[in-house]
Amino acid sequence: MGGSLRVAVLGAPGVGKTAIIRQFLFGDYPERHQPTDGPRLYRPAVLLDGAVYDLSIRDGDGDVAGPGPSPGGPEEPPDPKDWSLQDTDAFVLVYDICSPDSFDYVKALRQRIAETRPAGAPEAPILVVGNKRDRQRLRFGPRRALATLVRRGWRCGYLECSAKYNWHVLRLFRELLRCALVRARPAHPALRLQGALHPARCSLM
Repeated sequence: MGGSLRVAVLGAPGVGKTAIIRQFLFGDYPERHQPTDGPRLYRPAVLLDGAVYDLSIRDGDGDVAGPGPSPGGPEEPPDPKDWSLQDTDAFVLVYDICSPDSFDYVKALRQRIAETRPAGAPEAPILVVGNKRDRQRLRFGPRRALATLVRRGWRCGYLECSAKYNWHVLRLFRELLRCALVRARPAHPALRLQGALHPARCSLM
């Protein structure tokens, strides 16, 4: 017996949100970046631990938030109220490990999600994802320090991946979905998310 889950993938323009989703769904990677023309919705069915789940994956491209980054920093993150994301079951916040501005963008977006969550609503798990791990030598900060900040300071899950080489992309969605399914347990979402990091069967239908 399965069910339905709503997942939002958010982040600044150019961090690889669409590439991550397309690797997960179709196993392909666009060699040339093409900005997403507004938010898109994907509706795959997945098999997780023997149960089928209908997913709604929202590719929320940051380009809808404004004309582009200003010289002094990243552009304003999209407002979850405008996108009706209050009832989302889980969030993936993507940043580029080579771009500190994209990390600041995710930080502000996480804060907005927390502030706009309806009173009494279940706390949706948030997984912060550092993409472009294949460019490890160009990263702006140590992985361990960033992971500690996100897990302990932001109280979110943390994972790094490479959409280009399809590294940890399946693991990303598997862990997020498992966390979303157990979010009602009396433990903090960050602890539940980290506790989900063990083998599980997850495949597209």
